[in-house]
Amino acid sequence: MADSPSVAPGRGMLRPWHFVLAFGIVSLLADMVYEGARSIIGPYLATLGASATVVGVVAGAGEFIGYGLRVVSGYAVRRTAHYWTWTILGYGLTVLSVPLIGVTGVLTPALLLYGTERLGKAVRSPAKDTLLSHASAQTGRGRAFGVHQALDQTGAMLGPLLLAAVLGWRDGDYRLAFGVLALPGVLVLGLLFWLRRRVPNPLAYEESPDKPQSGTATSQRLPARYWQYVAAVAVLSCGVASFPLLAYHAQTNGLLTDAQVPILFAVAMFVDGASGLVMGRVYDSWGPLTLLAVPVAAAASALAFSRSVLWIWIGVAIWGVVNGVLDSTVKAVVTELVPSSSRAVAFGWLAFVRGLGLLIAGALLGAAYDRSISLAVELVLVANVIAFGGLAWILRKLRS
Repeated sequence: MADSPSVAPGRGMLRPWHFVLAFGIVSLLADMVYEGARSIIGPYLATLGASATVVGVVAGAGEFIGYGLRVVSGYAVRRTAHYWTWTILGYGLTVLSVPLIGVTGVLTPALLLYGTERLGKAVRSPAKDTLLSHASAQTGRGRAFGVHQALDQTGAMLGPLLLAAVLGWRDGDYRLAFGVLALPGVLVLGLLFWLRRRVPNPLAYEESPDKPQSGTATSQRLPARYWQYVAAVAVLSCGVASFPLLAYHAQTNGLLTDAQVPILFAVAMFVDGASGLVMGRVYDSWGPLTLLAVPVAAAASALAFSRSVLWIWIGVAIWGVVNGVLDSTVKAVVTELVPSSSRAVAFGWLAFVRGLGLLIAGALLGAAYDRSISLAVELVLVANVIAFGGLAWILRKLRS
């Protein structure tokens, strides 16, 4: 991970790889908070009287808020260029909302707080991804996002494991489970303020002192190839089931205990991080064709709807592979297609279509599950067959 000899950051600035790693630790701690919450939100809502349809819609709506509203914050970030402000604000919303979810004990306030947590992700992500993209110019696009994803998912594994320990110790005590997530949240904010002081302008990683700022470009219109790529991601997202629905299936059918559900999520996050790291390197060698693995894996993840405990674990692990590629490699592609001045908006639109796809998938699969588990499985399979064909066609156009 040696720095490129051409890097000349300002005095006192972290080197590009150090910046990537520090930001990865921020994401590690933040993922302990919100992925810890996501690992138990399905069973927790069930204790408050929610049905599978409600859990599916809530999961889809949460993903749409977290992904879809990024297009709004993306334009706001580009307009103000206050990347650190938006990043810190978004993380602040998340780490303040999550501990309060378990305090409510009532369905409606819990749903509102879960939505606020997702809003925090929408607020920060375009700015955060743009900051990281600057450093990735010197480290390799796929490797930077892959390493960041690996650290990110380490937190996504540790958070659920922490909650599994809490629920194993105090069975059904969701108030305590959500409350312990306040500690990593405080650490997130402290590290972010330190990182902002050390690297006030990460654009210096990407542009030499004598090169005009990319924000002065005459056109900020996103290229046609980018929109073709966005269309491919939209199709992919429609065939991905949500973890809250998978957890709901396992818990309500008596296949896993309350304490085992976050362990299941931790396994998925471990696979997520490992696959993101591996596929980041593969992307640097093979390019966007690596995304063809996503619909194949997403179809196989339907095994998680089985009534066999073993197949549930296998299916959710495959689900982790799907998310590992979508959360890392898709962003690396954007940095190749879009100039730095427009990346916040590009990341926002990419997230919007992904969130819309997840919202559609969450609502349809939740409603289908209430009618028949086999119907939900069939919808997953059909969506991914269509996604594979559409993705292959679009990726051929990107290579031409």
